[in-house]
Amino acid sequence: MKYPKPLEQKGTIGFVAPSFSCGIEPYRTMFDHGLQKFKDRGHSLDLGPNCYEERGIGISNTPKACGEELTEWYCRKENQALISCGGGELMCEILDYVDFERIRAAEPKWYMGFSDNTNFTFLLPTLCDTASIYGPCAGSFGMEPWDPSIQDAYDLLLGKKEKIQGYPMWEKSGSDLGMAFKEENPLSPYRLTEQKVLKSFVGPRPAEPGEELCFQGRLLGGCMDCLVNLIGTEYDRVREFLKQYQKDGIVWFLESCDLTVMGMRRAVWQMKHAGWLQYVKGFLIGRPLHFGEASMGLDHYRAVWEPLAEYQVPVILDVDLGHLPPMMPVVCGALGKVRVKGNDISIQYKKEFHRNE
Repeated sequence: MKYPKPLEQKGTIGFVAPSFSCGIEPYRTMFDHGLQKFKDRGHSLDLGPNCYEERGIGISNTPKACGEELTEWYCRKENQALISCGGGELMCEILDYVDFERIRAAEPKWYMGFSDNTNFTFLLPTLCDTASIYGPCAGSFGMEPWDPSIQDAYDLLLGKKEKIQGYPMWEKSGSDLGMAFKEENPLSPYRLTEQKVLKSFVGPRPAEPGEELCFQGRLLGGCMDCLVNLIGTEYDRVREFLKQYQKDGIVWFLESCDLTVMGMRRAVWQMKHAGWLQYVKGFLIGRPLHFGEASMGLDHYRAVWEPLAEYQVPVILDVDLGHLPPMMPVVCGALGKVRVKGNDISIQYKKEFHRNE
């Protein structure tokens, strides 16, 4: 696994929009303020041509323009790290225009984003053997003040953080309510109203009160909405990746956006039957955007825990991952050791982190 060099204290940060851009409010205000905060910290900026574009369907521009921007900005030497402007809907369509051969041969650099950005954060390790960061998009860095999770993501880029711990509270507000508030208060921090409660299982049994669960392996995953789209395509090299790192084992981190509980259940079934869950050492399941919803007696816990119980490994649910913030930034492709006890969770990255193996 290739690990990018840490972003220098005054290094140049690049920004790209392979999914949604920051061309409309409240994202423009959030993005612009985030850029200023990076400049205040001494960084230079290198903005791709699509950062403010609004010409695409589900993405910032045409698939060709987005794919070419991502390739060029990843390979160019004018920036040391890339942060995606935002998530979106159809980033999968740009993949035919991304030059993965050039990216594989380029000097590795950190790429950070989440949600629709799974289409690159996941393919960097599985196609290019290069680690990435599943973490906040550019607009989140405009909040005042920074949430600890945003600081953690920044510290990961700088190479100052090798252990990430979960957060005690989270934001539950629904998408419509949350968007209305954000439009009026674009620089507001997360509205943390809910106490985090992890639900932990080992195979079919719930974890005992006070039981500590420890497991480690290569961290791999992202948004299930995007992952299942890749199964069976020419971009699906997961089984080869699993075989390459079978001695390490895999810790899957998964979360979902648009999937209902039935959709989550189907996604797990599809991953299982595609051979993606071989050599698994544990699962980290983030709070879904459809948190608390149920259908025909199936809730978002049973949707994933029941079909994963057969692997007889820890399954941790309602982890700080995904669309209900805050989210732990996760280094996709890295070796990590997970510790869970009660509602406390941490990921400790192994010593080879921040250097090439």
